[in-house]
Amino acid sequence: MASAVPSTATDDEPTEETALQTARRQLERAAANLDVDPGVIERLRHPNQVHRVSVPLERDDGSTAVYTGYRAQHDSVRGPYKGGLRFHPGVTEAECIGLSMWMTWKCAVMDLPFGGGKGGIVVDPKDLSTDEKERLTRRFAEELRPFIGPTKDIPAPDMGTDAQTMAWFMDAYSMQEGETKAGVVTGKPPVVGGSEGRDTAPGRSVAIIAREAIDYLGWDIEDTTVAVQGFGSVGAPAARLLDDEGATVVAVSDVNGAIYDPDGLDTHDVPTHEEEPEAVMKYDAPRKLSNEELLELDVDVLIPAAVGNVLTAENAGDVQADLVVEGANGPTTSAASEIFEEREIPVVPDILANAGGVTVSYFEWLQDLNHRSWSLERVHDELETEMLRAWTAVRERVEEHDVTWRDAAYMVALERVSEAHEHRGLWP
Repeated sequence: MASAVPSTATDDEPTEETALQTARRQLERAAANLDVDPGVIERLRHPNQVHRVSVPLERDDGSTAVYTGYRAQHDSVRGPYKGGLRFHPGVTEAECIGLSMWMTWKCAVMDLPFGGGKGGIVVDPKDLSTDEKERLTRRFAEELRPFIGPTKDIPAPDMGTDAQTMAWFMDAYSMQEGETKAGVVTGKPPVVGGSEGRDTAPGRSVAIIAREAIDYLGWDIEDTTVAVQGFGSVGAPAARLLDDEGATVVAVSDVNGAIYDPDGLDTHDVPTHEEEPEAVMKYDAPRKLSNEELLELDVDVLIPAAVGNVLTAENAGDVQADLVVEGANGPTTSAASEIFEEREIPVVPDILANAGGVTVSYFEWLQDLNHRSWSLERVHDELETEMLRAWTAVRERVEEHDVTWRDAAYMVALERVSEAHEHRGLWP
């Protein structure tokens, strides 16, 4: 296992950074490795547009509340904006911009004909009844209607939203358009134009990329131990697929903590957050740990699949895993990335590893535009093909340029985006 090193953080150093700060730093690192027009880089540091809207809601008790909503649209040079909508009290304009930049790179590294978008409402969905959430979603769709559409900007579910939210959103948009526009959002239930396999796609892609990385490092997957932080929509499918492949998943967690069994957990027996919210800690396991302790377990592969900024300058020196595969968006700060690089611990970035979500969203969009659905088997086969193609492109950059996996992924993405900008040029 990787050896521990002392943390370089001090009391005066921040351990977290905003998504926008991280995205811009990653852009600058990738640009330093490429011969790209500085004007294109400067353009990509900023979003094309950011929409801020007020979203009024009549509460169940008859009172009126007004919430703030955002939609950041980073870059559309390769196609319509694409990205999630989250309902979360921590939503900010800067966060939406940063996450929309990540979506630009994620779509480009997967070679999808999309640019990056991200948005949300500043609200705690736990404070809303189902009826209130529906009314809020429908009003948000109306407020964003001038800026979105199947060929403009295609939202998807994110934190605090789900397939039902997308169905409400699509219906509200369609009612105002006078016809069903299933392609305005992805992540819908299959019965109203959604794709089979969309809900588990991010976790499936994490498992595919982890499997390829394990093979690339020359390990036998049946001798490989894995810890997964976050046994939800990403972490649970990833853990279960790796379990099925023969890996030993020794720890998983939810918001309340982690369970640990050095002999391996039966991941299909542990309830996911969707199956039984916050039930991981109720499972009978030899040991219970904190989420922080899970990150420092002596395992081969660590998959942070919960929230951002969990691997920081404060704990990166104590991580004992030999490989990190990012399941969440932005789980590793820039400072932590530098420590992992110094310690020669490879980190496969989120824009590659969890890109299965946007890839199957692309499949859903194609199905909606062509009014023809795909089988689950076809979705899985197509996703496997696309993930392996993206993995190969990134691996070749790693080998050719002797850079980190994150830098290599950004190089692939930036090359594609910058080439499109150079061909299209500025107007007028």
